[in-house]
Amino acid sequence: MLGEFDLVEPTSVAEASEVLARHGDAARIYAGGTELILAMKEGLIRYDYLVNVKTIPGLAGVRVNDDGTLRIGGATSHRALERDPLVRERFPVIARMESDVANVRVREVGTLGGNLCFAEPHADPGTLLMLFDATVRIERKGGARTIPLEQLFVGPFETCLEPDEVLTEIVVPPLPVHSGSAYLKFGFLERPSVGVGVAVTTDDGRVREARIAVGCVGPVPRRMREAEAALAGQTAAESRNTLAEAGRIAARASDAITDLHGSADYKEHLVGVLLRRAFEQALASSDGSGAP
Repeated sequence: MLGEFDLVEPTSVAEASEVLARHGDAARIYAGGTELILAMKEGLIRYDYLVNVKTIPGLAGVRVNDDGTLRIGGATSHRALERDPLVRERFPVIARMESDVANVRVREVGTLGGNLCFAEPHADPGTLLMLFDATVRIERKGGARTIPLEQLFVGPFETCLEPDEVLTEIVVPPLPVHSGSAYLKFGFLERPSVGVGVAVTTDDGRVREARIAVGCVGPVPRRMREAEAALAGQTAAESRNTLAEAGRIAARASDAITDLHGSADYKEHLVGVLLRRAFEQALASSDGSGAP
């Protein structure tokens, strides 16, 4: 049963930061509440104050800079990203991923910033956005900082945010020209058991760069740079022969854990399977050089 709490509706980031600083551990940001309210109903966590950042003007919305960089307000809903024409045109893999987050009720009210800050291990957005070298802007009263998305996640349900900080924007640079990307996941429950994202950049029939991110299998999503290095510089045919080893490298580095979503061994096996499939999709869509 949901206990009593005060809902604070600030009109600025500075005001939200002040409230969070004043109440400390008794306060928590509310950015849609699809995970937070459920945990509170189950009695897993309790807060006396919820700070609704969705009331802050300008904190929701999507725009694309002249250089192609996608800028997403922290309070932008999954549904808005799924349906936004610019996202669907310039970043279709993000739109597709968002269209498969949970269910339509969650997508209507849940926000990207809330999803990232809740740091649920079995979540899709953080994994995929790492492929783009995304950064996040974090603000508090009197200051701001920008960090790589990778640094946001510290552990399950834990981020590097200070108690009075608010994630205000996600910045997603475009992939290089002649790039293709894919995100695949598997799960037999509502949340995914394994998620693998791959981006491939080709040049004259070779893999100039490969980016691999794995999530949902361990405590936090991770970029797999050792596996990426194993594929870079190869022809399409050579890379296919290396995919099995790249999959093993990524599986070991994912820190897979056994939980109700599957055993660690099973998740590691799926990392290799999904990496191979996602790589083939990304390669084929890069510039056609990966087509059989």
